[in-house]
Amino acid sequence: MKIEYPAQIKKEEEDGIFFVSFPDIEEAMTQGETMEEALFNASEVLTLTMEYRLDEEQEIPESSQVTGSDIHLISPSAKVQAALLVRKAREGKSLADLARTLETSWPSVKRLENPHNSPTLKMIDKAAAALGKRLVLSFE
Repeated sequence: MKIEYPAQIKKEEEDGIFFVSFPDIEEAMTQGETMEEALFNASEVLTLTMEYRLDEEQEIPESSQVTGSDIHLISPSAKVQAALLVRKAREGKSLADLARTLETSWPSVKRLENPHNSPTLKMIDKAAAALGKRLVLSFE
């Protein structure tokens, strides 16, 4: 499962700045002097917004299927993606149940959903298997 959110990038006619907004995440906005800078900043603001929502245990909206010539798909950082994937894969299974399955502590499993933590690939792979999933990696 890819975690990507549509970002609308519009070039302002007055000053040539590229303004970025996310239809699914209203508070995530940024800009850049170039398209490349706007895309980089979009990933940064998406990461920070998702980190905040995860920290505060707020809802994480599903990505919509917005299309258009000014729409770009943006991914948050790998740490945030890992936290979101584990959270989604649990599908109602408690952290305590997952900890028992992995034969580890509850705090250890809780760190898998912490966007500030860097879990090992081994731990993510074990969690995926315990949740009936398969870990797949790719470079893009």
